[in-house]
Amino acid sequence: MMPWIDRRRAGVLLHIASLPGPQACGVLDEEARRFVDALCEGGFSVWQFLPLGPTHGHGSPYESLSSFAGNPNFIDLRECASRKWIDTSDLHTVHHAPGANTARIKAAIGFWNETKENTDLAESIRRFQVENAAWLDDFSLFMALKKAHGGQPWWQWPNPIRQRNPEALADARHHHTGAIHQVIFEQYLFFRQWNALKKHAETRGVMLFGDLPIYAAHDSADVWANQSLFTLNKNGLCSEVAGVPPDYFSKTGQRWGNPLYHWEQMKVEHFDWWVKRIQAQLARMHLLRIDHFRGLEAYWAIPGESKDGTVGEWRKGSGTELLEAVKMELGYLPLVAEDLGLITPEVTALLKHFDLPGMKVLQFAFDGMPDNPYLPGNFGPNSVIYTGTHDNDTTLGWFETISPEEKERLAHYADLSGGNIPWSLIRLAIESDARLAVIPMQDLLSLGSEARFNTPGTIDGNWQWRMQSGQATESIWTRVRELNAHSERIHPDY
Repeated sequence: MMPWIDRRRAGVLLHIASLPGPQACGVLDEEARRFVDALCEGGFSVWQFLPLGPTHGHGSPYESLSSFAGNPNFIDLRECASRKWIDTSDLHTVHHAPGANTARIKAAIGFWNETKENTDLAESIRRFQVENAAWLDDFSLFMALKKAHGGQPWWQWPNPIRQRNPEALADARHHHTGAIHQVIFEQYLFFRQWNALKKHAETRGVMLFGDLPIYAAHDSADVWANQSLFTLNKNGLCSEVAGVPPDYFSKTGQRWGNPLYHWEQMKVEHFDWWVKRIQAQLARMHLLRIDHFRGLEAYWAIPGESKDGTVGEWRKGSGTELLEAVKMELGYLPLVAEDLGLITPEVTALLKHFDLPGMKVLQFAFDGMPDNPYLPGNFGPNSVIYTGTHDNDTTLGWFETISPEEKERLAHYADLSGGNIPWSLIRLAIESDARLAVIPMQDLLSLGSEARFNTPGTIDGNWQWRMQSGQATESIWTRVRELNAHSERIHPDY
């Protein structure tokens, strides 16, 4: 069986949205390729990012409108200008989201007009639709219907559409052809640009490391098109929702609001939806993290009417059967488990059964307990080590808030005399025996709490930080390359 990763490597955690550039968020073309090149300069061979799906208004990539689609905000509209689908002057408006959306609408008109005369382009889009019909047909109609109903969630649509009456769906496809074509164009262009980025990464020896939320968003094409697989009542509302009990991140737990899975029905269908979901992601990237992995072994079920995660109960999941089904289809499991939080012996046994690596976060290591699983020396090579994750404060922000006792314990493991705290933990991570070490970009830049990407349990102010052009200097990449080389994380060919 192929291993989840072939050798000691180091990576950087930076979401696509956080790339610098001229649009409202980072995009897939020029700046993304340059970032891949910069990773190579630093001796990194893994780029980790957050889920790629289209998001709701709050912007969380863990609450996507589809488990299969790409976020159209990541499309580089400069390609549309070069293809004459929009005017060059339109690029002056794409630095904010409404302008970018208007430009994409205009580009779609130009694109479909060109397909009437350009047979190669027409064949390309036809082939894309056929190859992705299993999810694209439902997603494009879902988005067209959301637009037609003023953005309302699907359970507030008229009954025939909500309940997917075949005649009502056929009629909707006929009446919303323009909006459907808009979505198809956006997905076609997203994946064309994504595949070009993937090819560039592969030529540079860089693995793309993606992320898959364990749950689907309630208001998503996934749930609307597969209602029997989720804990919904006859009106489409959630009888129970996902979340976690009180923990390190939140004293009241977290109520995520996603419907839970009907695992028994999943078993009847041989976990087909889940298998296709993972297959689709691994066609786009080389390694995949399963967010909230412990929910596959047992999950926190919260009553639908509850406001937080304090009330609920643990129930057994179907992780073993699911992973066996995926393994049988793929032949191997290039998966990393997000195993943070309350981890039971049963979760550990599930990881060991499939030989899956878990996550080790240095910010959690210095509580004074000698058996702390995040302490360097307490974990083996089958791990991915981080200074912090997208859910943590930056390492500098974290250090400024921890107790004197924690700082003293940290000093036993790291040299704090230089005053550049993030680099003390960066060195610890890279020099550890974990097969993969991942450093958030904010830590490489030595940024404080102003650059925190997400605070779990909150909605406002998250997912907004962006790296600025020129912020990552050559000296930063040179410094970290020396660490990666010393720790044998650089392949001789690179």
